[in-house]
Amino acid sequence: MTPIIRIRKRCRLVQMRTANILSIQNIAARNLGYKLSANRIKALLPEDVERIFPQPEVALAVDTNRVVIRALSEQFTRLEKAMLAQARKRPEYRDLLTAPGIGKVLALTILLETGGIGRFPGPGHYASYCRCVGSARIGNNKSKGKDNTKNGNKYLAWAFGETANFSTRYNDRIKAYYQRKLHNTHPVVARKTVAHKMARACFYTMRDQVDFDIDKAFG
Repeated sequence: MTPIIRIRKRCRLVQMRTANILSIQNIAARNLGYKLSANRIKALLPEDVERIFPQPEVALAVDTNRVVIRALSEQFTRLEKAMLAQARKRPEYRDLLTAPGIGKVLALTILLETGGIGRFPGPGHYASYCRCVGSARIGNNKSKGKDNTKNGNKYLAWAFGETANFSTRYNDRIKAYYQRKLHNTHPVVARKTVAHKMARACFYTMRDQVDFDIDKAFG
């Protein structure tokens, strides 16, 4: 299994685990009147299920989801360890970890899905491939429609979307930039603007094998 197939397989396993967590949350909401947190669900033991859900048929349904969640967690953790062992040898991976909002999994996803950074002529081309630019076509100050919004790499679009979410939450400078954008546009557009800047900055980080430069990205 190639590294890129592994990272995509991990994403799929995470989606499957999330679906099973949501299933337990829905069962709890219907039968208990409140929602269990994802962390509480992931820590459930068989005896916890029986105690929380006294009805045998309900407990059986929840325990089925619980077993699947445990199995999926074990498998994507196994994939993650194998991929991280290889990624740690590459300087681009270590450089990506210096960017706000990018942790091990996001750095791994960006690195593997990008491939050879040299195939992109510049940061604009890379940001476009990551689906971090608008697709509207403008002529004479009028909208002429939109290009295909599905062009590019959906996994990189997800990765930089998550990067924007985390960086605006935990980095004061990026959060301030995001707040300024919010005054003039929709939250989705403002967050995509952050994702666009992060993608451009990460292009230079990977190409030049240097630390993330927040002054150049958000100066």
